[in-house]
Amino acid sequence: MAEKKKTGGLAGITAGETALCTVGKEGAGLTYCGYDIYDLVDNACFEEVAYLLLRGELPNAKELEQYIERLKSMRDLPSKLKSLLEIIPSDTHPMDVLRTGVSFLGNIEPEDNEFLNQATVADRLLACLPSMLLYWHRFHADEQKINVVTEDDSVAGHFLHMLHDTPPSELHRKTLDTTLILYAEHEFNASTFTGRVITATLSDMYSAVTGAIGALRGSLHGGANEAAMELIQKFDSPEQATKGVLKMLEQKEKIMGFGHRVYTTSDPRNSVNKKMSKTLSKEVGDNKLYAVSEAIETVMWNEKKLFANADFFAASVYHFMGIPTYLFTPIFVCSRITGWAAHIIEQRKNNKLIRPAAEYIGPSLQKWPSKK
Repeated sequence: MAEKKKTGGLAGITAGETALCTVGKEGAGLTYCGYDIYDLVDNACFEEVAYLLLRGELPNAKELEQYIERLKSMRDLPSKLKSLLEIIPSDTHPMDVLRTGVSFLGNIEPEDNEFLNQATVADRLLACLPSMLLYWHRFHADEQKINVVTEDDSVAGHFLHMLHDTPPSELHRKTLDTTLILYAEHEFNASTFTGRVITATLSDMYSAVTGAIGALRGSLHGGANEAAMELIQKFDSPEQATKGVLKMLEQKEKIMGFGHRVYTTSDPRNSVNKKMSKTLSKEVGDNKLYAVSEAIETVMWNEKKLFANADFFAASVYHFMGIPTYLFTPIFVCSRITGWAAHIIEQRKNNKLIRPAAEYIGPSLQKWPSKK
């Protein structure tokens, strides 16, 4: 009898089919609906990428204009949701805020039982997740009930405008827009697979997205950029960073932001984030964080042959734009909602309940003990 293959964490197991993304495929790398990530970063805006994932094709100029206006019209929050965000404690993790907000929105704006309004639900979440996050943040951090409807023509511009009370520079808007493109989709990652498993039970989109947010909240999935920022800020110079990380490795401490479950030699998103980090470091006159980041990257490659993933340089990118560290992972949600919703819609097209088998490793059949 052939020995069963051990597959901890389902590594190497193909769990389904998708037309949305390739990750680490030879000759393709990271693609969305057949488009290379570098082509999308160089030529598209995030709204075009969202349209591509959710509709299956790139919009023409008129369709893009209409889609941007559609998203702008869906940014506002119901008064009941605002009231809920106001009573969520200020020390709550922002990922928990989004999880609760999405679940509550599903109560007051439910998806119909036949899922006929699934595209509307997807667009609504894409439009209002930044509003949800920043309304809560500004209410508790600045004691302001901000206006979550802005005239900005992009999700990135809208986010930064709400955060800083002023429209962002084009450099900052474009930079955040690029990170949203990079994070939009990534095949059957933990949060996306969670969403598909929930969807496969014929549950609604809000439930699937709420579950996906819960999966992304974990430090092994979405929290690496926050951990990377905390690490980078520990050191005052590249030399100190080199010594410090070497000591951490010697003590077998985990260094977040390096390596990847699928990629083997590099994360294609890292080079884009690294370049943007360097540009922003020059803009703000930083002579420490970027250099420290490079030093840590060098140590991790020289000592462990581990490459920086998309999260590592994204940390300093967000920091240089004045984004608080605890909002880093929620930005991931504001982007990945496109991939999640696209996978939910795709799963429904040819749905089968996802129910893998498990290898039992407990005790053999036992007799019930007799009473004495």
